[in-house]
Amino acid sequence: MGRKIRVRSLVIGGLFTLLFLAMTMKLYWVQVVTGAELLDKAEVSWSKQKVLQPIRGSILDRNNKILAQDGESFTVAVNPLLIDKYKQQSEVVGMLAPLLNMNTPDGLSKLNDRVTSKREDGRYKDQVEIRNEGWKIDKSIADEINKQIESLGLKGSVTLLEERKRYYPTNQLASHILGYVDKENQARTGLELVYDEFLKGTPGEISYEKDRLGYQLPEGQATVTVPENGSHVKTTIDRQIQHYIEEALEKMNEQFHPKGAMVIAADPNTMEILGMSSLPSYNPNTYWDFADQGDFKNHNIASQYEPGSTFKIVTLAAAVDQGIFKPEETYKSGSIRVPGATIRDHNNGKGWGEITYLEGLKRSSNVAFVKLGYDGLGKDKLHDYIEKFGFGTTTSIDLQGEIKGNIKFHYPSEVATATFGQGVAVTAIQQVAAISAIANGGKLMRPYLMKEIIDPVTNKVIKMTEPEVIRQVISEDAAKQVSGYLEQVVSDQEIGTGRRVFIDGYRIAGKTGTAQKFIDGQYAESKWVVSFIGYAPADNPQIVLSVIIDDPDIGSDSNRSSEVSAPVFKEIMGKSLRYLNVPKENTSTGVTQLLDDSGVLMPDLKGVSTSEAKDLLDRIGIDYDLIGKGQKVLQQQPMAGTRMGLEQKGYVLTAPPKGLSFPDVTGRSMRDVVEVCSVYEVSCTLLGEGYATAQKSIGTTSSQSLEIKFEPYKLKAAEQDHVAIKENEDE
Repeated sequence: MGRKIRVRSLVIGGLFTLLFLAMTMKLYWVQVVTGAELLDKAEVSWSKQKVLQPIRGSILDRNNKILAQDGESFTVAVNPLLIDKYKQQSEVVGMLAPLLNMNTPDGLSKLNDRVTSKREDGRYKDQVEIRNEGWKIDKSIADEINKQIESLGLKGSVTLLEERKRYYPTNQLASHILGYVDKENQARTGLELVYDEFLKGTPGEISYEKDRLGYQLPEGQATVTVPENGSHVKTTIDRQIQHYIEEALEKMNEQFHPKGAMVIAADPNTMEILGMSSLPSYNPNTYWDFADQGDFKNHNIASQYEPGSTFKIVTLAAAVDQGIFKPEETYKSGSIRVPGATIRDHNNGKGWGEITYLEGLKRSSNVAFVKLGYDGLGKDKLHDYIEKFGFGTTTSIDLQGEIKGNIKFHYPSEVATATFGQGVAVTAIQQVAAISAIANGGKLMRPYLMKEIIDPVTNKVIKMTEPEVIRQVISEDAAKQVSGYLEQVVSDQEIGTGRRVFIDGYRIAGKTGTAQKFIDGQYAESKWVVSFIGYAPADNPQIVLSVIIDDPDIGSDSNRSSEVSAPVFKEIMGKSLRYLNVPKENTSTGVTQLLDDSGVLMPDLKGVSTSEAKDLLDRIGIDYDLIGKGQKVLQQQPMAGTRMGLEQKGYVLTAPPKGLSFPDVTGRSMRDVVEVCSVYEVSCTLLGEGYATAQKSIGTTSSQSLEIKFEPYKLKAAEQDHVAIKENEDE
């Protein structure tokens, strides 16, 4: 019996000994071998980290007006656990569907899936975000959702998570320049991408100890790393000139429905880009609605085309620089034979008989330029000058996607056609840089968009772009001569092909262009690229402007090309020169009595024909709306002799106002709206001040009566604090 007890004691003691040894070894393993790793895992379980996103820097125009900025947004999240507990599925879906544009069969199905979402173990989830429809929504929608949450008693079942997103307050204005940032905060195109390193800033972080429900422990430690906000990028763009460009393109697009269009405005003395637009366009605020990649493509830098007659400027400049352009020397127009081809003038080869080379330039004679470029310069010198002007290589503008074009030619016929812009491929930005070299005295310069990068804390400039001369292409004297010749292309109102862009009081130098499109190995009969490129004032250029329209709806009649590009050029140039306060000169067209030192006076139009009124207003540079389809002017606003302000419009009525639909005046100034109401003989109640934001019909009488609301244009206080840019560093 005693022996059994001893054996039992030994067994039990041995087991306890083994258990103790195992526990000791486990403790050693936990504390020594894997201690650091387990500590890290423990810290993860009781601590929480949150990334603090920096505020992305703003993109500004040259006058510190905001083009892109960060702002608050919200993401909708639902709690399926609470929704199921309180049986709120129908209320939640019914409330969110219309506000998030999900009131479709697919949208409702998706929303129902979200509000009934379960984990793998079958339990309902406690938070599900409504993506993409409810992701980073605007504050206006978020406010409405909050109201519905309160009224329907859905607090906790539906929540709004605070976020930030990129806003473009001017919508599609300058979209191809700015590019966009997606909802993942990734820069995709434009300046947003090129200067992303400066704009994006550096994220911060907050770490704190939490309980099992995720709430911060009162006695727990918290560590904060402050984020560094992104720098601001101040551009060379002038928002007002950009507006002129896009407004003119919109009018042209409504009339001629082209496949595409390109416009660039620049300062030829620095090559700062003042405005740039491309059609088709897009709104970066809703970039996902523009699935076609063509909408995102900036054709000014990423597409090449045959320039046609605007390229004759290069041949002319080379000939003048070489001393072989004799303006009064004559030649036989019509056609000319070169090995492999017969070159004809654009009037079906009829020509204009024996004419001077200056007249050949004014009439845009192909034969004149073949004789200058092919016979006079020769292949090698012509190619050399083309390269000097920057064709065949990129301009190095600070945008991604620029291509270099193609200026290769080998055979005699190719050399001959290259003299007038056929058979070579160029980009719009190359054309602008080249003609700017003539406008500024012969210097080819690098175009650029970034003017300054500004520190968001100190408002000090940390980086800036200086004008950069690449090379002297032609002599200063030759450049002046070319400017004089190009001015005559516009000023000669009888034979000048550029006469449609003439603006009384301003000396404009420029050249038209009409090129057949090369499609499937041959030139299409009714597909054209029409253009006008020029600068003003001719003797002291302040702005160079290129307008290129791809395949407008003008049929096979190339003579209509000037109806497309010239009005666009004229409208943008006229408004821009007045906006820049460029003084007018007496150009002797019979309307100089309407000009004085402080502006333009509205002429007396009553009783004159509609065509005469349009021609007169175009020549003196007054922006106007033509109302009605009559043949004579019945009424005008403002009255004759009124001095027109820079942004003021004239209104020309050619039909009785009764029965005419009142136009949409949102976005117009109060002065403009008052004049529109007067012209339409409508009783208008004006509420507020600034610019029209809404209009609606009021009253029950037969006479038309409107209520129009106005609001001043101003930034929110938070936005002003965020931008924090000084108008003047000396203030």
